[in-house]
Amino acid sequence: MNLFEELQWRGVIYDATEGIQEVIAREKLTGYIGFDPSASSLHVGSLLQIMNLARLQRYGHSPIAVVGGGTGLIGDPSGKTKERQLLTKEQVEENQSGIREQLSRFLDFETKTNPARIVNNYDWLGSISYIDFLREVGKYFTVNAMLAKESVKRRIESEDGITFTEFSYMLLQAYDFLVLYDRFHCTLQMGGSDQWGNIVAGADLIRRLRSAKAYGIVSPLVTSSMGVKFGKTEAGAVWLDAQWTSPYRFYQYWLNTEDADAIQYLKYFTWLSETEIAALETALREKPENREAQRALAREITRMTHGQTALQSVERASQVLFGGEMEGLRAAEVQDIFQDVPSSAVEKSRLQGDGLPLVELLALTGLLPSKGEARRMIQQGGVYLNNRPVAEAQKTVSLADSIDGQFLVLRKGRKNYHLVKIV
Repeated sequence: MNLFEELQWRGVIYDATEGIQEVIAREKLTGYIGFDPSASSLHVGSLLQIMNLARLQRYGHSPIAVVGGGTGLIGDPSGKTKERQLLTKEQVEENQSGIREQLSRFLDFETKTNPARIVNNYDWLGSISYIDFLREVGKYFTVNAMLAKESVKRRIESEDGITFTEFSYMLLQAYDFLVLYDRFHCTLQMGGSDQWGNIVAGADLIRRLRSAKAYGIVSPLVTSSMGVKFGKTEAGAVWLDAQWTSPYRFYQYWLNTEDADAIQYLKYFTWLSETEIAALETALREKPENREAQRALAREITRMTHGQTALQSVERASQVLFGGEMEGLRAAEVQDIFQDVPSSAVEKSRLQGDGLPLVELLALTGLLPSKGEARRMIQQGGVYLNNRPVAEAQKTVSLADSIDGQFLVLRKGRKNYHLVKIV
């Protein structure tokens, strides 16, 4: 199986330029994908293209990640309803550093045969003069063709319209392709389907100026079966940086994938084989309540993004909600795990010295309606402190029972949790 066939069975090809299937089967190509440096972290919306670049490398081709330091100062109108906020050069440089670190988890920059490269298009866009750019690039584009581009038409018809700055974006991206062809003999550009017009424009510029053939492959834009924008939650975007989205929340995002999306996401975002995914599809169809496909999806992507150690920590933390052992958990992990359960605060001073009677704490938090009811529930074996059963109704709770001096976790029965924040 060659790269094109791999991408085909995974459902990653939305459209491709003529001839690429034959060329990619017989030649080793250099291909690139551009990444927007609008933040110091990429989010899962970029993950399909990251995987496409990684698959390119695994099949022996040479991948280039282009951080749009130049185009990021302009903003791509594709898929946008209004103009982006323009970044400063300093912001772009800082963001580029974070993006490189994240890409290094998926791409091999050190191999001797076909190492990945990361380049910043500001290196060439920042030095070309406006007059030179118009003479060398602009004269090969008609306004008619640019106006026919779908993303441009939508913006023209909108209330805000489109600025000349954004209108020029197609020319800049086409010039990127030309420069990469000259410097690295890059003949393939990949991206989302919203980039088709820009990619074709670049290939056409290479044909006109270098009398050479260049190609493009675009992938479908990822959406969920529920029509929800991929990579978004009520809390916002799901980031690849652990400081922006914790590994636990990241894992839970994939674990909560709808049944209708799980198999396609396994094809898009993991290295699992066709046979392995087919087995998970059968398991999902026959016993959907086990969520084996979602668990495999969450495991594979979390391991790639955050590493094996983080995955093990996340899976252990996930068991906590089912009564698993909490020993060794840090306060940040506890806060993540119990973010969505009822919570209340207790003053630190009340837990000092001899501490606070547990029956009083249970009533104070409202987990049980009264101290008497709390006492009866403890005697029946239905109360847990930090997931450990409490046997004595006279039990007192002190700072020594807390997690990092910040939290206590109360549980009534099997599933009724309450997080106590120590303030």
